[in-house]
Amino acid sequence: MNVVLYQPDIALNVGAIIRLSACLNVKLHIIEPCGFPFDMKKVRQAAMDYIDKVELIRHFSWAAFIDYKKKNVSTLYLLSTKADQIYSEVSFKEEDYLIFGRESAGASKEVWETIDHALKIPLKPDCRSLNLASSVALVLGEALRQTSYAGLE
Repeated sequence: MNVVLYQPDIALNVGAIIRLSACLNVKLHIIEPCGFPFDMKKVRQAAMDYIDKVELIRHFSWAAFIDYKKKNVSTLYLLSTKADQIYSEVSFKEEDYLIFGRESAGASKEVWETIDHALKIPLKPDCRSLNLASSVALVLGEALRQTSYAGLE
């Protein structure tokens, strides 16, 4: 399983997702530029020593990520409040990519034009969105459940 953070804005969210990815044995891709200087000291505050246990792949642009992804057959799922389909209504596979947009602006038009499916987390009508790390944990948990927790004991 692959988690993709598209131009994340908040270093502490990235740190929390690094820790989550390390513990759940999933690859973490970060599409730059980030909304903060990618300073490992700030990220390490939340990631702690788990940063050494994660497969972290940085891509300097969306195009660079797409070029990397061409090497394997997989599905690109974008999580967005603008999607119509609920994330638990799809069948995930181990090699899939779960893409999460910027905390401040979501995903660009370029991303929307490239993805295979857009999915949403259902929320109360008067709530805009969840914290990025919470969203990743929720959707990743379902994807791992569907794939029998591949790579975990």
